[in-house]
Amino acid sequence: MSKQSGSLRRYILIRIALAIPMVLILLVMVFVLMRVAPGDPISASQGGKLNAAELAARKHAAGFDAPLYQQFWDYLKSVITLNFGTTFSDRRSVRDIIIENGGATLTLTFGALLFATLIGIPVGLLAGRLRDSAIDIGGRLFGILSYAVPVIVAAPLLKLAFGETSGQASPLVQLNVPTQTHILIVDAAIVGDWDAVSDIVNHMVLPSIALGLLIVGVFIRMIRINLIQSLQGDYIEAARARGVKEGAVVARHAFRNAMVPVITVLGLQVAMLLSGAVLTEKIFNWPGIGRQLIDYITQRDYVAVQGIVTVFALAVVVISMLIDFINALIDPRVRY
Repeated sequence: MSKQSGSLRRYILIRIALAIPMVLILLVMVFVLMRVAPGDPISASQGGKLNAAELAARKHAAGFDAPLYQQFWDYLKSVITLNFGTTFSDRRSVRDIIIENGGATLTLTFGALLFATLIGIPVGLLAGRLRDSAIDIGGRLFGILSYAVPVIVAAPLLKLAFGETSGQASPLVQLNVPTQTHILIVDAAIVGDWDAVSDIVNHMVLPSIALGLLIVGVFIRMIRINLIQSLQGDYIEAARARGVKEGAVVARHAFRNAMVPVITVLGLQVAMLLSGAVLTEKIFNWPGIGRQLIDYITQRDYVAVQGIVTVFALAVVVISMLIDFINALIDPRVRY
């Protein structure tokens, strides 16, 4: 086994080991926050709707008459088995809700990330390459504005300016595309229904832009700054001295080094996208987990809220780990 492959394996094992206490801390936070309401979550959500006997039976079924340590242990077991219980309001399995609606949230998050990448990287490169030019100033202003405008403002403005789109696709498309992966655009592509794919993409554009604006400014700023720093490096001067063309210097040397910090923070940006997806899905009537979360919060459905929030937290940890692994693979310096 080579030294590089050994260091990469060691880095991955250490990163996984460090993720364990992080997950435990997140689970403790979710567990505690779900119980800060006066009394208990069952009384808070069902009080006034059930008589005393029914309320006591519901508490017993949910395990809220057990000691806190037993409740936490049951919660840990539900996370390990991915069995988050049944909702109070509509008696649905939380796991089924996540499976059925998770594909829509994944689609929206990917669309937002694609928009931020296609806009943020070229604008950041041009701004860094043409420092202090009109393009640089315009790119920085756009980045500041996109970061400063919240989703709750950007989404309605986009709907007002470009026409309202509702849902993930037209009703006929959602009825006619057979469910296989719970990712509608993938299901449509599997059966070769390209008209349905086109319809889904049209519905994706506005919510993806609204959500992608959250992070496009971060991409522009980071790529610009890192490209400027890279272009001032000694290895860049050495490449120029060897007669390498300026375009090749930027593309082969400066750009690659400028992208490493962007990949590093990508996990944090995905976490921001997931948080922004909650409002975006509600505004555009997008059938994802975020919209379901708001609906269940409104109904004070403790079981559903706890399960969905837990999945969001675990998704952020897993994505952050994957980003770290990719970063270590690209940049060997990260492993040491």
